[in-house]
Amino acid sequence: MSPANTAPSPAALAQSPLTAEPYAQIARLVDGMDSAGLWWLSGYTAGLARAQAGTATPVAAEHATVEPADRSRLTVVYGSQTGNAKRIAEALAAKFEAEGLPVRLLRADAYPTRELKDERFLAIVISTQGDGDPPDDARALVEFIEGKRAPQLPQLRFAVLGLGDSSYPQFCVIGQRLDARLEALGAQRWVARADADLDIDTIAAPWSTQVLTEAKDALKPRPQLASVTPLRPHIAAPVAWTRERPFAAELLANLPITGRGSDRDVRHLEVSLEGSGLDYEPGDALGVWVENPPALVQAIADALDLDADAPVALGGDTLPLREWLGRKREITRLSRPFIATHAAHAGSDTLNRLLAPDQRDGLTALMAQSQIVDLLLEHPGAWTAEALVEALRPLQPRLYSIASSRKAVGDEAHLTVAHIEYRHGEALRWGAASHHLATREEGASLPVYIERNERFRLPADATRDVIMIGPGTGVAPFRGFVQERSVTRSMTTGASGRNWLLFGNPHARSDFLYQIEWQDALKRGELHRLDLAFSRDQAHKIYVQHKLREHGRTLFDWLEGGAHLYVCGDATRMAKDVHAALLDAIATHGGKSAEDANDYLNTLQSQGRYSRDVY
Repeated sequence: MSPANTAPSPAALAQSPLTAEPYAQIARLVDGMDSAGLWWLSGYTAGLARAQAGTATPVAAEHATVEPADRSRLTVVYGSQTGNAKRIAEALAAKFEAEGLPVRLLRADAYPTRELKDERFLAIVISTQGDGDPPDDARALVEFIEGKRAPQLPQLRFAVLGLGDSSYPQFCVIGQRLDARLEALGAQRWVARADADLDIDTIAAPWSTQVLTEAKDALKPRPQLASVTPLRPHIAAPVAWTRERPFAAELLANLPITGRGSDRDVRHLEVSLEGSGLDYEPGDALGVWVENPPALVQAIADALDLDADAPVALGGDTLPLREWLGRKREITRLSRPFIATHAAHAGSDTLNRLLAPDQRDGLTALMAQSQIVDLLLEHPGAWTAEALVEALRPLQPRLYSIASSRKAVGDEAHLTVAHIEYRHGEALRWGAASHHLATREEGASLPVYIERNERFRLPADATRDVIMIGPGTGVAPFRGFVQERSVTRSMTTGASGRNWLLFGNPHARSDFLYQIEWQDALKRGELHRLDLAFSRDQAHKIYVQHKLREHGRTLFDWLEGGAHLYVCGDATRMAKDVHAALLDAIATHGGKSAEDANDYLNTLQSQGRYSRDVY
């Protein structure tokens, strides 16, 4: 924001209790803040005003009754791992604001649990991760609500929206658990719980509308005080390129970074952001819209004896079946709803048995090992093209942790992508996104956008140490971290924070991703410690969690010295094993009980010192 834009108009000053200079200071302060930051700031300043109410109450608020917990508002709390729950919660809060209804928006780890007993209206938007885990930013809140310290809540009306992926057996289980627990604590369900699959908006939009409808009857519109001038017109316009309107980025490089003999094909991609105005920080993700493999599209059409070029009309769009399957629908990931629908089309007793509640393991194995085309071939059934397109989930963009720092690479974003390619019987199968990216040639265009990840940030204090745990492609964001810290160190006096990386993969000779870069960083003093776990280079397997236990004393000493801890990679196995190893090291070397070690990690997380980017 330029200085000219920070000055309020004469009309605005006439209505405001502030003079021009304080007004300009506030405008400069909020310049560039995202919506979560603005909501937090509004709550913080409101708290300051309440604290001063006994000595200096603004004239406009003299006759207002201010309740300690502001019971007349809706509190919207979100727990988000990849940004979807945040997006839905922000949209809900914006609807309330547009209607003049009182609302506050909080990330789950910023919610003061002591206020729960006084809440009157609460909406929770929360995702489920991996095998039924809460998002990292909601772990402590979920534990509090489900724990012994949770108060009785007879005064509370609540609504829960769960987000998840029905490819996983514990679909939306965190939302279900919170919904049931709040009811058990005596709260009244304001709006029925909704569970959203990957086509989030088809469920989230009507749920949000229903919450707003109920709120109009229960909440009083916020009074419009003449003494307050909104600051929003002075905030810089949002970036034009978004999830819904991606930027066409040029692919500059597509390089294999696994060696001969590896059973993995990992690619280093460099994407140009020149001319986009897009910006990112280490820890953010690049969203990429992809296309399904053409061979897989044709295989599905052949399996059902459908004409891939025949037009299919749905939702106001008419496209060839080939286009629907190639660019509009998920065809590489099975979901429980599609299996259930196909079981009816095929009249399959086998599939119906797998869908029974006591067959979770069998259904999980089917979804892990098979794709849509495999289900169609192994359990034949009749489909029309229209019914197939309607039953399949919309194709979603894929998020990849950015493996670079803008300070180091300029108008580029780098990615580390593991190409998924395997055989199912005699046929080749691919991961939709990884195959699309791995087979693009330099010069190709990729539709991209930036997905912010405020939870996965380097410490603002450059004297803080950082511990980075990133096996496999989970090392991607830490390449950006080390680049960023290197540039910062060269530009900032006293930027003395140390960098410790723990990396693992099957074989040192073929799978040591970015080996030369890490070794050079060690020589230059940009990386201070590197611990490696190559699981199959010896008779017994060694993983990063074993290295954490081996160096538990050093790990705990770094944490006690103020270090920030980061984990990136697979959520279902690695992240759980690493978390258990961290608890063990803290308990062993900190002289703590298991419960105290868990509280220690939760405290680190609430302080922004334990961050995970897991998927």
